[in-house]
Amino acid sequence: MDMLQDLESLQFEYGVPEEDRIWLYLQGRSRGLMIEACAHATFFCKLLYNLRKATQAFTGPVPLMFRSNSLVLCSFCLPFSLPGELQKLGIKCFYHNADLVSWADVIFLCCLPSQLPNICVEIHTSLEKTSIVYSFVAAVPLPRLKLLLNHTNILRPQYQYGEDSVSIWGANKKVIAALQDPTILQATCPYSPAGGIILKIKWLEGVFYAALNICTARNMAHSQVLQLLSELFLSVHFEDCGKDTASCPKFQITDFVSKAYGKNLSQERPFPWFDLTAVQLKETPFSQHLSSSPVLQDHLTHLYCASFGISLTKEQPVVSTGSPSQ
Repeated sequence: MDMLQDLESLQFEYGVPEEDRIWLYLQGRSRGLMIEACAHATFFCKLLYNLRKATQAFTGPVPLMFRSNSLVLCSFCLPFSLPGELQKLGIKCFYHNADLVSWADVIFLCCLPSQLPNICVEIHTSLEKTSIVYSFVAAVPLPRLKLLLNHTNILRPQYQYGEDSVSIWGANKKVIAALQDPTILQATCPYSPAGGIILKIKWLEGVFYAALNICTARNMAHSQVLQLLSELFLSVHFEDCGKDTASCPKFQITDFVSKAYGKNLSQERPFPWFDLTAVQLKETPFSQHLSSSPVLQDHLTHLYCASFGISLTKEQPVVSTGSPSQ
């Protein structure tokens, strides 16, 4: 319970001059952006965890490099109270980023833009090729980040603002509580315009190619990878799909690589290693497939909601009727 909730004189807005109150809507945008970013990172980690478990059926026990569930937050400083709160959740706090990065599967960059160059100098030599760097540093573009880290396995979500709608973000809720609210979670869906904050779909492409890289690192045949991704990512759908399996999408090799490359790729060969920064900056075969397939978009919407325990009905779709931002 917030003891200051009803004390108007202690609220942030109380000290804001009347002429500056027009900017208070930025608070809602900032909070919405934080909740969206946390939701999308959570979704990505869940998919990564499920993918890692699923690959065992094809390739046997997981190698050491894939066994940890480690997530690293790289920053020069944390709020004084945060380490204690994290420790209560069973999370260990360390202060040597280079050692952590060499041990982790996913590295979250959460720092000020001014701090990033020094952090990159500290960690770039410790990055494995398979390490996934997930950047929350919005002010630093992908090409710059790629240069600073000398690394290509990087994901960086990009957001833009649509209609102003800030009431959906649960101003009186903590982030963890907000991420348990079905209305808020549906508003964070990549194909939903609710909340006025829109995720650029290139991030979703990056997520899929990151999954391909994980399978390539385990030397999985591309035919096995396509089967695995179809079962893992397209298994959540409306009940009608069970009656007409032909309507359910299945991934094909040309969804991810060109026809010429796919034609020359034997069944037992793995996919090539993809530069995730290039995937998020340029058009790919998956860009065209994703934008031209409402059925695929629908399945991915259900996958996203199901990962948070939200079950959609056919009368309650979340997919936007407009074109998502590319």
